[in-house]
Amino acid sequence: METLVQRCAGLDVHKDTVVACVRITGKDDVQEHLHTFGTTTAELLALADWLARWQVNLVAMEATGVYWKPVYYVLEETFGCWLLNARHMHNVPGRKTDMADAAWIAQLTAHGLVRPSFVPPKPIRELRNLTRYRKAQIDERGREAQRLDKILQDAGIKLSSVATDILGASGRAMLLALVQGTRDPEVLSDLARMSLRKKIPALREALTGRFSDHHALIVGEILAKLDYLDEAIGRLSDEINQVIAPFAHERDLLITAVGVDRRTAEGLIAEIGVDMSVFGSADRLASWAGRCPGQYESAGKSRSGRVRKGNKWLTTYLHDAAMAAARSKNTYANAQFHRIKGRRGYHKAIGALEHSLLVAIYHMIDRDQPYHDLGADYFTRRQDPARRARKLANELTSLGYQITAPHPAA
Repeated sequence: METLVQRCAGLDVHKDTVVACVRITGKDDVQEHLHTFGTTTAELLALADWLARWQVNLVAMEATGVYWKPVYYVLEETFGCWLLNARHMHNVPGRKTDMADAAWIAQLTAHGLVRPSFVPPKPIRELRNLTRYRKAQIDERGREAQRLDKILQDAGIKLSSVATDILGASGRAMLLALVQGTRDPEVLSDLARMSLRKKIPALREALTGRFSDHHALIVGEILAKLDYLDEAIGRLSDEINQVIAPFAHERDLLITAVGVDRRTAEGLIAEIGVDMSVFGSADRLASWAGRCPGQYESAGKSRSGRVRKGNKWLTTYLHDAAMAAARSKNTYANAQFHRIKGRRGYHKAIGALEHSLLVAIYHMIDRDQPYHDLGADYFTRRQDPARRARKLANELTSLGYQITAPHPAA
C-alpha cells in the first residue's frame, strides 16, 4: 500500500497517559518507536520534544472525550495535528487492541486512510467555551422556572393559570410576599401591576391554596438561584461581546436570517467558525453537522437512511432558529415548513428547515452577503400557472362547484 506520510506519529490518549508511536517509512523497511508519557503540561512538552527529535511531520490522535484537548493544544503550535473520528478508524479492518492503538493510528495516517476532524482555531474555541456554558446556564434557568411552577402547583397556587409570566414584575412581587409570610389572597392579588390588574378576581382564586413554610423555603431558594443565573448569564454575555468583536461582522450577517437572533448567531459562529473553506461546500457542512438525509443504496434502489449524528450544540441552535422561522409570517421558511409538514409531518419539516438555514448560513458567510428571503410565494411561482389553475379547478369541481372559465385578457 502506498505511503503518503513518511514520518508520522499516532497517539493513544487517555486521562493520565499518552502512548505515542512514531512511524518512519524508509526505502526498504518501516521503523516504529513507542513511548508512554503523562498528561501534565511538563510531560506533554517532553512529548513534543521527543516527536521533534524524530522529525515528525504529522501527529494524529483519536478523539477521546475531552482528554485529547490539552494534548492537541500543546502540539498544534509545532506539528500538523489531526483529530480522528473514532468511528472512521473502527470502520477500517485491522488491529484494534489497547497495546496496538498508537501503532494502528500511525499506520492509518501514513497510508492516508483517515481524514482529520474539524478543530476550530483558538479564538473560536474560546468563544465556543463561553457560548456553550451560557447556553447551559440558560437551559438550567428554564428548568428552575419549571421547578418553581411545580412547587406552586403542589401548594395549590394556580398563578401560572392566570399570569402569562409568573416571573414578571407582578408575579415576582406576589411570590416574594408569599415567601415573607403573606397568605391573604386579597393582599397578594393587589400586588398585580399594569394589565394584570384586570384579572384581580381570578388572581384571588388562583392565590388561595395551601402554601406552607416548607413551600416558602423552596420557593425562596429557587428565586435566589434564578437571580444568580440571571447575573451569571449577563456576565457571560458581556464577555462574549468582547471575545466575538473580531467576528462582529459575521454575527451581524447571520442576524439578518429569519429565525436567527443575536445569541443564536453567536452560538453558530462558535460552532462552525467564520472560515468556510475548511468545509469546502454547503453540502459538506450539512453532512458534518448531521443536518442532511442519510444515504442508503442497494441493488440500484435508494432507501431512506438515518440522519447521522452531528454537533449537538450546533443542532440545538439550528433547531431553535428553525422553530422561530417556522412561526414567521410571509417568508420562504414558513412556506417550506407548511409545504413539507402536510406531507411528511412536523419533525421532518423542522429538519428540512434546519438544513436550509445551515446552507444559507454557509453562503452568507462565504459570500459576505446578508440573508435574502425568496418570498412566501416562491413555490407557487415555480409552478406553471395554467397547470395550477387546472388543479384548483378540478378540486373545486370535486367539491360540487361549477367553474366558469374567465375570458382571456385582451
